[in-house]
Amino acid sequence: MQESWVIQHFLQQGIKQGIEQGTRESLIEGILENLEFRFKIHDLQIVAARLERIDAVQRLKELRREALQAVSFEAFQRTLGLIGDTNGNDSP
Repeated sequence: MQESWVIQHFLQQGIKQGIEQGTRESLIEGILENLEFRFKIHDLQIVAARLERIDAVQRLKELRREALQAVSFEAFQRTLGLIGDTNGNDSP
């Protein structure tokens, strides 16, 4: 009986992790599609690599909104920390 509880617990954890991973992948794909569509940029490998390192689903949701609202691709890159602020505002 104890074994079935342990197995069920691990199955539930695996399902939860799978759902979270699927959500992350969907958010990342959406961000990249938004950027490609809005800014006509097709080489997004650096952005994709940075997004893949983000574990927090909430942060990816924020970035999805930013991808829709950013005034330029460069502004989105600054949000990700891929380029510095061109106005001399790099300091915290």
